[in-house]
Amino acid sequence: MMATLTIELSEDQERQLLDRAREAGTTPEQLLRAGIAEWLARPRDDFSEAAEYVLEKNAELYRRLA
Repeated sequence: MMATLTIELSEDQERQLLDRAREAGTTPEQLLRAGIAEWLARPRDDFSEAAEYVLEKNAELYRRLA
């Protein structure tokens, strides 16, 4: 069974995703699945570093959204 997740993207992020999917000759969904699969296959240390970077980089945005 597969789960369905919904995420919000800015218009710019959506455009970039569509452009990259088209360049790769695939759908945005397939491109995201491949990226997520690759990300999940990485060692957790990489995840922790990446998560910390994203949280720090977007701290102001998260504060505004709270």
